Amino acid sequence: MKENKQTNDKYTVAGTDIEAITEQSRRSGLSYNEAKEFIAKSSGGHGTNIYSDTDVEAVKRKNQQSGDR
Repeated sequence: MKENKQTNDKYTVAGTDIEAITEQSRRSGLSYNEAKEFIAKSSGGHGTNIYSDTDVEAVKRKNQQSGDR
C-alpha cells in the first residue's frame, strides 16, 4: 500500500517528524551563522570584517589626527 504525498512530506524516510524537528531547531538558540556573527563581533579575528560595525573612515581620520600632533 502506497502512502499519500502529504504523509510523505511530513516525515523523513527514517520516520522523523519534520515539523517537530523544525520547531525544536527554531527554539534551540542561535543558528550556525548567528553564532559565527556573535563570535566575530565579540572577539574579532581574521576574516571577521564582514561582521564589523566599525566606521573605517572615522578610524582613519582619528589615526591621522593623532599622528599630526
